Amino acid sequence: MLSTTVTLPVSSFPPLALGFMGLGTGYLIFGLQELFGYPKRNVENDVATGIWGIWLPGFFQLVAGLFLFAGLTLFGTFTAAPLYMAALAFTSYGIHWFAIGWIRIRGKSDSRINVGMTIAFTAISVLGTLVFLGAHDDPVAGVFIGLICVYVADLVASMKPDLPKVGSFGERALGFFHLGTGLWLLYMMFAVTLDFTIGYHWIT
Repeated sequence: MLSTTVTLPVSSFPPLALGFMGLGTGYLIFGLQELFGYPKRNVENDVATGIWGIWLPGFFQLVAGLFLFAGLTLFGTFTAAPLYMAALAFTSYGIHWFAIGWIRIRGKSDSRINVGMTIAFTAISVLGTLVFLGAHDDPVAGVFIGLICVYVADLVASMKPDLPKVGSFGERALGFFHLGTGLWLLYMMFAVTLDFTIGYHWIT
């Protein structure tokens, strides 16, 4: 029986910046609407926002996650164990954003559908926090702490049909945490890119 072994060199360049850039941009786009109502929601803006949601936080993160999984499990190009958590997160959040974008394009939906989703993605965010705190990578753990806040706020916002005032507060809180976490993600994009390319150490 013939067997073929493909050996590739270990890479020091995981595609983290791609995932950070995509999610950060999506958070800034959605967060401005949620916190400040800018620009005002209407059919045209919902379509545009949904398209951006699919292609930036959706596609960017999915590519980053699948690339990491392939490098970790098939080709051996990545060896750092915490990257498994990054691959899980980027892939999960990326597919999640395909759904968010598509729902926004289609128009109104019952926000209570999101309750189960927010619980599951809060769990992934807690897991990511534990992994990166355990790996002594506090800046990336900070991203996941921001994500915990996002999904807890999203859970509260999902209650709007039953509890309008509470749900409205949750929407504003969601916008606040989207913007804050989005800015931190853009910082992380700068940090890992400068670290990988010219030896700056913004995250150490």
